[in-house]
Amino acid sequence: MPPRSNTIKTSRAAMMAGHLAAWAMKLWSLTLRYNINGNAGIVQPEINPKPVIFALWHNRIFTMPPIWKLTGGKNRSTVVLTSASKDGSTLATAMEFFGIGSIRGSSSRRAVSALIGMKKALQEGKDVCVTPDGPKGPRYRVQPGLLKIAQATGVDIVPIHIRYTSAWRLSSWDRFVIPKPFSKVTIVFDKPIQVQKELTEEDFEAARASLETSLIAGTDDL
Repeated sequence: MPPRSNTIKTSRAAMMAGHLAAWAMKLWSLTLRYNINGNAGIVQPEINPKPVIFALWHNRIFTMPPIWKLTGGKNRSTVVLTSASKDGSTLATAMEFFGIGSIRGSSSRRAVSALIGMKKALQEGKDVCVTPDGPKGPRYRVQPGLLKIAQATGVDIVPIHIRYTSAWRLSSWDRFVIPKPFSKVTIVFDKPIQVQKELTEEDFEAARASLETSLIAGTDDL
């Protein structure tokens, strides 16, 4: 079997799909009612000027980009981790539409490049947004890379919980969630989580499990 490609994949079709997805998210968001809990201004730069790592489940990403600026993101520079696949190219194009940058890579492809890119972005003062169970799951399982980058940079992880009063769930691996028009979306920025730089293997797993528990606690479809 030939070695798996480590290149970033993109295409004109993927970029066009990204623009269409962005417009769909933007128009869809206009039908929704949002309730945002910013956890005492965690996303306000005048209150919390330091960069953070935002973490939310992969199946919750549909509703965040269109209203990111409303959460305090308009005065913060943010990048998201997207896969190196064509699907990642589609997502990266959609994020660019909303003024959000991207770092290409994942736990399965270009993992080292992704970690280096996230570390560099955080050192430059940018926030990084990660879906810790992406890009292919298992669903609601936090992968260790997120904690490793928090260890290396000393920045906090801020879990984001998103709940819907009414939604459709697709048959994809992550049961991707799309809120029904005119439903209510509640977004909660939870308390920051610190990951100590010096941890035993057991303590690291405990920290990973703690973050996973926090994110699962804000999920309404288990």
